[in-house]
Amino acid sequence: MTCSAEPEAPPGRSGPGPRGGAGGKITPRRRDLPILGQDGAGVGRALLWGTTLGRREPAAGGGGDGERRFGSQRVLVEPDAAAGVAVMKFRNPPVNSLSLELLTELVISLEKLENDKTFRGVILTSDCPRVFSAGLDLTEMCGRNPAHYAEYWKAMQELWLRTYLSSLVLVAAINGACPAGGCVIALACDYRVLADNPKYRIGLNETLLGIIAPFWVKDAYVNTIGHRAAEQALQLGLLFPPAEALQVGLVDQVAPEDQVLSTALSEMARWLAIPDHARQLTKNMMRKATADRLLRQRDADIQNFVSFICRDSIQKSLQVYLEKLRQRKG
Repeated sequence: MTCSAEPEAPPGRSGPGPRGGAGGKITPRRRDLPILGQDGAGVGRALLWGTTLGRREPAAGGGGDGERRFGSQRVLVEPDAAAGVAVMKFRNPPVNSLSLELLTELVISLEKLENDKTFRGVILTSDCPRVFSAGLDLTEMCGRNPAHYAEYWKAMQELWLRTYLSSLVLVAAINGACPAGGCVIALACDYRVLADNPKYRIGLNETLLGIIAPFWVKDAYVNTIGHRAAEQALQLGLLFPPAEALQVGLVDQVAPEDQVLSTALSEMARWLAIPDHARQLTKNMMRKATADRLLRQRDADIQNFVSFICRDSIQKSLQVYLEKLRQRKG
């Protein structure tokens, strides 16, 4: 199957996504979303609903200090203005598939926090049980047209750049399985805490589906665990259990499952004890070369992704995989 050359609007979207604030809406629509994740070679299923961005909710327990949670259907932000920290929760149940809509909403939510000088740090975690994010949404990459693939990959690039270069301290509280795209998000953070559950694995397993990690993800992986370890892990599609992830340096700390968030908050305090300007300049110095490589080749990277995904062999492979999943679930 080849990619259609005729433009096609993503389901539930009538044009460019809203850029924060109230008023912008995505038409509510439900669809089954197979995603790259942890089941076998890494696929699960999610039910995706449309959303209204900018929605606010009362804080849990009444929010005695008057603070209110905000975000969207797929992203919940719980602010603690006094501490200068917000907890951002992915909530695209059941497994936080990285759909185009979720990628867009994550960027918008993070951008809001960066523009609010009240906040100095963000904890990224999951609102879905047993999974941080199970990875890329395969239906965004199968049976669509080149324009859609380009839009999807640009959104993935944007989220990574936004997190990787953020002036905020970003700590990943990984409270569930974290393969593929979930690992990419975690890699972009400043610090990673993983729940100590042997069922929760983290890594880049794209090769198991015949997909390859882009060069900028490879660069971040090498920066994190070293060239030889990354070379083996990427080729074999390895997913590391907590103890091995800690040993190889993919995560910085392992914590009891019920203490992941509290551990992340404690670690955040250590980072916030450093003057912002010194920490931010140092972070930029350490990460600029890696980010600049993507920025220089961003359009070419999108074209390469579209060309790769549009190959007959890749489309057929994804179709076969998704059909097997449907049969298993049916």
